[in-house]
Amino acid sequence: MSAVTESRVRELLAGTRDPHTDATLQDSGEIHAIGVDGDKVAVEVWLGYPASADWRRGFAARIQQALESDEAIAQAAVSVTSRIATHKVQGNLMPLPGVKNIIAVASGKGGVGKSTVAVNLALALAAEGANAGVLDADIYGPSQPCMLGIQGRPESPDGKTIIPMTNHGLQVMSIGFLVGADTPMVWRGPMVTQALTQLLTATCWKDLDYLVVDMPPGTGDIQLTLTQRVPVSGAVIVTTPQDIALLDARKGLKAFEKVNVPVLGIIENMATHVCSNCGHEEHIFGEGGGARMAAQCNVPMLGSLPLDIRIREQADGGNPTVAAAPDSDLAMRYREIARNAAGRLSLQAERDMTGVPNIRVVDD
Repeated sequence: MSAVTESRVRELLAGTRDPHTDATLQDSGEIHAIGVDGDKVAVEVWLGYPASADWRRGFAARIQQALESDEAIAQAAVSVTSRIATHKVQGNLMPLPGVKNIIAVASGKGGVGKSTVAVNLALALAAEGANAGVLDADIYGPSQPCMLGIQGRPESPDGKTIIPMTNHGLQVMSIGFLVGADTPMVWRGPMVTQALTQLLTATCWKDLDYLVVDMPPGTGDIQLTLTQRVPVSGAVIVTTPQDIALLDARKGLKAFEKVNVPVLGIIENMATHVCSNCGHEEHIFGEGGGARMAAQCNVPMLGSLPLDIRIREQADGGNPTVAAAPDSDLAMRYREIARNAAGRLSLQAERDMTGVPNIRVVDD
């Protein structure tokens, strides 16, 4: 029986793909260390995205099985750890203090459930072990205060900076905290972008791995200005399978590409309708539109979500699905989408933070 070598271990690992990056452990750079002692092998894998202890244990078991399929390996010990880094942003923009990565959640048009997806994405990232926050960038129709069940006004310790509101483990900021619920925002574009810039930069975000920005719908001047001023690590496009929604979603995707913001993938919302009485599932808005758009635009399909009355009721009640029903099938879908989005982001180049700590380890 031939001796085990590190090259042989790497050869065995080459066949193991990370489902959330769609790359092999070798290609994604997730193999941190390999140790060989006779017929015993130890492997350390560092994921660049948050993942729950249960998921990491299951992934470690898969890797162990792949290694022990070789008769020369009597025992393989595998550890899988999440380490979240700061990734590059567009142009010469600098990451925000207290925020490693900003993920913009956008859609080409309203009515596709973008805000609901955004808040559940942030909650799912937190459930997987990350520090997450939400910035409600929809000045004309802020919905995050209602969806997260937050009332009141944020505190300002010095009259210049703002302490974010919190609930469900998220740090949150929205214009909705600063104006009355019935106050119409009759502002022109420059005022809106100035207000959003102030909300973003004046908020004292604390140690966030991910700040999810709920972008306003559309692809106009406001969205363009935001993508030029806000240091975005990656964007997620939300659409429904309907052809008209897909047309506008494609415009949103192209807008991010024009300003060199990586599009992490597409989330297809309302992919099917689930009857609350009998459980029958039906494609009422068309079928497979998100997957076709992903293939045509050469971006990943991060996942699909149903049109389910539970999602609407829970968000309207200030307790979104991932927080309200953490063990439900719907929450599991959101959490898989969160790992997929963060996994794709982990493949992007890291920001050069020489002399500045930029790694956070997510332990069991």
